[in-house]
Amino acid sequence: MKDYKNVTVFDHPLIHHKIAILRDERTSMKDFRELVEEITTLMTYESLKNGVPTIDVEVKTPLENCTQKMVEDDAVVIVPILRAGLGMVNGVHALFPLAKVGHIGMYRNEETLVPETYYCKLPDGIENKLVIVVDPMLATGGSAIDAIDHLKKIGCKNLKFMGIIAAPEGLSKLAEAHPDVDIYVSTLDRCLNENGYILPGLGDAGDRLFGTK
Repeated sequence: MKDYKNVTVFDHPLIHHKIAILRDERTSMKDFRELVEEITTLMTYESLKNGVPTIDVEVKTPLENCTQKMVEDDAVVIVPILRAGLGMVNGVHALFPLAKVGHIGMYRNEETLVPETYYCKLPDGIENKLVIVVDPMLATGGSAIDAIDHLKKIGCKNLKFMGIIAAPEGLSKLAEAHPDVDIYVSTLDRCLNENGYILPGLGDAGDRLFGTK
């Protein structure tokens, strides 16, 4: 896969460790859910170290007053792509507890592998916020591309995407479709199989998060 300026693939030992457990078919639903949240928090810390809206505030310490930067209230909106994206929301909230949450619901047509939207509910004023789109698996890239397309149509300009595991095919498509969006993934896997699943992957993230088949 070619290098893209808007793509960051993390190389962090803690993330690698947690993904190894996440992939294991023996990992329980509870542990799987907790690992997704923990990985997301690590990703959020790294990916938002630049570009988060801040304001200067006056703070009185026990010794004197000082000026300190703080994250601006109501500056961040999390948009999970349903349903697996829900598993990443708490991981972002761990660092941005006041972030509002929008939802975009998509499902993959198993015949065409094309995503189809069935639900969309977004906070008022989202176009003026830093919007973090989250989905654990970036496979074909179709859902992420369509979700970001929709957000841009309603006026969102400051967008980031975070995914835990990506296939080269989907990552390339997303990077080329939205070169102005910063894309962060924890690991880049080998390829997609004939059914559009990531290899080696971890199976269906939504099923493993919510105990469904």
